[in-house]
Amino acid sequence: MSAESKNPGLKSGSGGEPGRLVAYLNARLVDPASGLDAPGALLTVGGEIKDFGPRLFVDGPPSGVASVDCRGHALIPGLIDTRVFVGEPGAEHKETLASASEAAAAGGITTLLCMPNTSPVIDEPAIVEYVARRAHNTSIVNVFPMAAVTKGLGGKEIAELGLLKAAGAIAFTDGDRAVASALVMRRALSYARRFNALIVQHAEEPALSRDGAMNEGEVATRLGLPGIPAAAETMMIERDVRLAKLTGGRLHIGQISCAESIEVIARAKAEGVEISCGVSPYHFALNETAVGEYRTFCKTSPPLRPEMDRRAVVAAIADGTIDVIASSHDPQDVESKRQPFAQAAYGMVGLETMLPLVLEMVHGRKVDLLTALKAMTATPARLFGLPSGAIRIGAPADLALLDLDVPWRIDTERFRSKSKNAPYDARPVQGRAIMTIVGGRLVHDLYTA
Repeated sequence: MSAESKNPGLKSGSGGEPGRLVAYLNARLVDPASGLDAPGALLTVGGEIKDFGPRLFVDGPPSGVASVDCRGHALIPGLIDTRVFVGEPGAEHKETLASASEAAAAGGITTLLCMPNTSPVIDEPAIVEYVARRAHNTSIVNVFPMAAVTKGLGGKEIAELGLLKAAGAIAFTDGDRAVASALVMRRALSYARRFNALIVQHAEEPALSRDGAMNEGEVATRLGLPGIPAAAETMMIERDVRLAKLTGGRLHIGQISCAESIEVIARAKAEGVEISCGVSPYHFALNETAVGEYRTFCKTSPPLRPEMDRRAVVAAIADGTIDVIASSHDPQDVESKRQPFAQAAYGMVGLETMLPLVLEMVHGRKVDLLTALKAMTATPARLFGLPSGAIRIGAPADLALLDLDVPWRIDTERFRSKSKNAPYDARPVQGRAIMTIVGGRLVHDLYTA
């Protein structure tokens, strides 16, 4: 029985009205920001967390307060996804802000940071404002647009970063394109430093990766596919570390995929460079052998790496070298993937699979629960300047209730996303979001969906 059906006072979409009180009882409160992991209860008033703790409501909530019996499940800050490609505007047949938000809510994600790779590109204040307005009107989760570093994603001329930030851009990136020019990247880091903005780089040296289709190595040779060397990623990171050190700018590497890159990041952090990095689930849940017989759903950028690199990624999540886990949700239509491997589009959807794939590492005792969740809550909130990501009094009531142990199989046909390009169909997993709350409002209930 779902929390909603047991507690008829909490209906889908309700709970966030000004002054409305909702008590979450019998919860396992898990807050990576503070290290809290203990039984307790939590109270929201309108869209904010009002109180929480082990002694709250020990005698039951006052009459008139809507309540949710969490039945011992983990109540956590809503997940924050820092790398999401959405088709709107321009490719709504692949994904819209509305469909992406439905998929996010089903995955326990309460905040999306969307990439600027749209049509038109998000490189002008008016487009930032348009996306923010559309999200406000159609999305059931929080959406913050990133703006392009360079005009038209062309890599040649820096966009008006100050005006874009004033319009609401949360950070700056060229999405799935690297800023290839060292001079342009230096200028962007210097300019962004003036207002403490974050530059997010796609670390892949274009000249080395342009004609490749998968990781360079034995598997690519056997399949007769052109390879992309790991050096394409590592070289770009090494260059940008030096530029960040030179300018004092804030740099985030959107995705990291190989052991050598992890070593570069670790050294830079030890030297005091203001750098962080993220990873996509497919780089710790899959390796290059998943390409199999030319499975285009496994064509990603950067590509899937050898098992040695996959294990290095898991270890780097566990020790904190990798700061953020992001879905890298990249919806593609059937025609874009039903191509010869070398011609097929990059990317896979990931909003609804990020959490269960992360929990695979937790259940496998490779990464502890607080560390794994921190990479999807408190750390991205800190890096991108968001008010959410923690259970604390006065914070937004963005929450997810997780059944950490429920077994299930991924079924891509049941995805809320418009696109189904994921290689995980029928994969057995353990743990999922059973309720998602945004601003105090229930936006997902697994058992009534």
